[in-house]
Amino acid sequence: MLPLSLLTAAQNKPMLVELKNGETFNGHLVNCDNFMNITLREVYQTNADGDRFWKLKECYIRGSTIKYLRIPDLLLDQVKEEQLRAREAGRAARGSHTGQRGRGGPQMRGAGRGRGAPPRGGGPRGRGRGA
Repeated sequence: MLPLSLLTAAQNKPMLVELKNGETFNGHLVNCDNFMNITLREVYQTNADGDRFWKLKECYIRGSTIKYLRIPDLLLDQVKEEQLRAREAGRAARGSHTGQRGRGGPQMRGAGRGRGAPPRGGGPRGRGRGA
């Protein structure tokens, strides 16, 4: 399961974020991007020692500072099921093809003599194979 697909499915759901410095943030995910930068709303922030708390309306967390994210187990199960359904639908769509490449059937490795192949005979470039 890809983390970004999980995060996009977790929008508007509660989550706990722990940073590398030990601070924690509890809130609802508003948005995330490809760098795992996230925006949370209705946030409770706790310092690394756990003795100070702050309530924030909204906060932005840079993805490179995140140690881990905790999301509800129910959401994990839902995303797994959706990905399985998508894979099965993709397989069903591909199953209707014949499986051949182009007109000539399946390509075989090494069958053609392309640009990187050594010269066949004893021409001016070398003595040929096995010499």
